Amino acid sequence: MLKYKKIRKGDLVKVLSGKDIGKTGSVLKVERDKGRVLVEGVNLHKKSMRKTQKNQVGGIKDIESPLKISNVMIICPKCKKPTRISFLIKNDKKLRICKKCNGEI
Repeated sequence: MLKYKKIRKGDLVKVLSGKDIGKTGSVLKVERDKGRVLVEGVNLHKKSMRKTQKNQVGGIKDIESPLKISNVMIICPKCKKPTRISFLIKNDKKLRICKKCNGEI
C-alpha cells in the first residue's frame, strides 16, 4: 500500500519527466492508492465524445490523463521554486515545510 501525503489537491506542481517536461499546473485529483496525480493542462490526450443529452455537440476533446506522482515536484508558494517537502509537528498539527526556504506550504 503506497502512501503519498506530500502532494494535495490544489497544489502547484512542475512536471519533471515525460512529454510535458517543465510545464506547471495545479493538482485536480490525487489517487493515493495508485500513486497517480491529475494535473490541470498537462498530459493531454484526445478523446472522441458521442452526442448525448448532456453533451449536445460531441466531437474530439482534449482531456487530462493522470501522471505518476514521482514525476511531479511541488512548487513552494513563497520562494517560487520546485522543492521537496518535510514535515514539522507544531501544536498538534502536522505542517508541510519547504526544504529550500523553510517556509510553510
